[in-house]
Amino acid sequence: MRKGFAVIIGGAISLTASLLLARVHPFGDAGLYAASSTQTPVMDHASVPPVVRDLLSAKCADCHSTATKTPFYGHFAPVSWLLERDIVRGRAEMNLSQWSSYTPAQQQTFAAKIVQETKAHEMPLPQYRMIHWDSRVSDADVRTLSEWARGTASLEGGTGGDSGAPGDPAHGKVLFEKRCVGCHTLTENREGPLLQGVYGRTAGTAASFAYSSALKNSKMVWDDASLDKWLTDPDMFIPGNNMDFLISKAQDRRDIISYLRQVSGK
Repeated sequence: MRKGFAVIIGGAISLTASLLLARVHPFGDAGLYAASSTQTPVMDHASVPPVVRDLLSAKCADCHSTATKTPFYGHFAPVSWLLERDIVRGRAEMNLSQWSSYTPAQQQTFAAKIVQETKAHEMPLPQYRMIHWDSRVSDADVRTLSEWARGTASLEGGTGGDSGAPGDPAHGKVLFEKRCVGCHTLTENREGPLLQGVYGRTAGTAASFAYSSALKNSKMVWDDASLDKWLTDPDMFIPGNNMDFLISKAQDRRDIISYLRQVSGK
C-alpha cells in the first residue's frame, strides 16, 4: 500500500516538474502556450489561392507560422523543447504568417523550395509525420503546390520590356543572391546542386547530389541556350525534373547566365 502511494506521489512530482520545465526554453520560446486569439492567421491578407492556403495551413503551419497548434504532449519537457527547436528553426527559415511582408522574389523562391522539399519528402519532417499522419503530402498536393509555385513567376512583372542587352554579370550576381540562394550556392549542394562550374558542365553530374532521373538522362551540357530554356520553363524543357522555379524576364535570365559563365571561368 505504501509502495503504491509512493509511486503515485513520485509520478505526480515528475509530472509537475515536467510541466514546470516546459516553461524553460533552451532552444528559444516558440510561444506554444500563447492564446490562440493572439496568433496571426496563416498567410493573412496574402494573395494566395484558398486551396493552397488551406494546404499549407494543414501541412506546414505548425512549424512555419505563428499559428502553431500545441498538442497535449507539447506541454511536457523535454518533448516541448524538441518541438520548440523545430518550430524556432522553421519560422526562421520561412514564416507563413508573414508571407505578405516578403518581396515577390522571396515569395517565388519560397514557393519553389516548398515544392522541392515536399516532392522529395523532406518536409514535413519525418518525426512530425510519424505523429501527425494527416500531414503527409500526397502527389495531388504536390501538383497543386507546383501549379501555384509556377504561377508566382507572374509576380515578377511579366516577360515584357526585354531590352535585348547583353548579359550583365554584376547584375546577375545580385539576382543570383536574391533569387537563387534559397536553394543553391556556388560551393555546396543544398536543395539544388552547387553552381560554380555549372556553365559547360554536363547536366546531372555535380558530385554527391541526388538528381532526378530526367536530368541525369538528358546528357545535356549547360550553355547560354540550354540555361535560358531551363530558366524560362524547366518542366517544358526537361519534363520530370525536380526544379519548380523559373525566371520570366529574358534580361534577368541573360544576366544570371552571364554571372554563372563568369564564375565558371568561361
